[in-house]
Amino acid sequence: MKRWIVGILSVLILATISMANDNIVGSWKTIDDKTGKPKSIVSIYKKDGNYFGKIEKLLRKNPDNPKQICLKCKDGRKDKSLIGMDIIENMTMVDGALEKGTILDPENGKIYNCKIWLEDGKLKVRGYIMFLYRTQTWFRK
Repeated sequence: MKRWIVGILSVLILATISMANDNIVGSWKTIDDKTGKPKSIVSIYKKDGNYFGKIEKLLRKNPDNPKQICLKCKDGRKDKSLIGMDIIENMTMVDGALEKGTILDPENGKIYNCKIWLEDGKLKVRGYIMFLYRTQTWFRK
């Protein structure tokens, strides 16, 4: 009887973790830190066991960057279109949160360590270097 109960509890715990993983996957509306206005739609997806996020759509035009390319990127994304660009790379699920990957800020071309988790149905996205960090809240599209 005890083994049966332990088995059921294990299945419920795994199902809950799996649902949390699935909830992170999908399209999210990003918000500009400076203006508070919607900025883009980022699609988080799973590939080969890791999680990635690519820009699906830009919600506002930047007059300083009419071609909508990554002007300040320093890696292979330099001068590439922002639409379709992976800005979140190689994240792994650890205790219900995505960690151990990176996020690119296309406005300044900098790449940060990243942590992503769900909180009250919203996505918390934190970019950090050592103890310095910035956390954004993204909303399900």
